[in-house]
Amino acid sequence: MTVLVVGASGATGRHLVEQLLIKKHKVKAIVRAPEKLPELWRNNDHLQIITASISAVSEKKLSEYSRDCQAVVSCLGHNLSWKGIYGQPRKLVTDATRRLCDAIKVNKPEQAVRFILMNTTGNRNRDLNEPISFAQKCVIALLRLLLPPHVDNEKAADYLRIKIGQHNKYIEWTAVRPDGLSNDNEVSDYEIHPSPIRSAIFNAGKTSRINVGHFMATLISDNNLWQKWKGKMPVIYNKPS
Repeated sequence: MTVLVVGASGATGRHLVEQLLIKKHKVKAIVRAPEKLPELWRNNDHLQIITASISAVSEKKLSEYSRDCQAVVSCLGHNLSWKGIYGQPRKLVTDATRRLCDAIKVNKPEQAVRFILMNTTGNRNRDLNEPISFAQKCVIALLRLLLPPHVDNEKAADYLRIKIGQHNKYIEWTAVRPDGLSNDNEVSDYEIHPSPIRSAIFNAGKTSRINVGHFMATLISDNNLWQKWKGKMPVIYNKPS
């Protein structure tokens, strides 16, 4: 497959690209700062590096970049700085999700493109009855007021759930929800659940970024796994050691 990845230079996006290359996929990576990428990437014939800010790429260019892709993955996130959290664009993830989906629809692919959004366990899947405590509801309400990136994550997933839905001719989607992210160097055992099995606020689990990258790459490669999780928001945790 050919896969378009946005947010490829981020902490999780890098792992995703590595896992896709291991699986012999062709990858188009849109990055703002290619100098931050591993040197080995520059000499890989299966990787095309596109230097651009996703917010500045025209609609025409987005449709061109995605035209021959069978999958599109967004690993976008806000930088953990004052500007990254409170500056513009506040709807980075939502706008990119919408624009990428629009680009796919313009191309009218013969087979539905697989769209994967990296999301968070702090966001509930409103297609399911995911109960949370009153205390967690209060904290989430506060996060919506104080942290624009949280609202961005919610709206991006809602765009897929509501606007794309379950029966779109051109797009199938899944929103992968890791819990507390950690940095590890090797893929380890992990488990996937339809909904969180612990509180994302008061009892968060751990999920290594490399495991997230591995799971997303496997979703693209494994048809059975994709059929299981398309149109859903799977939660990923590291298995307890």
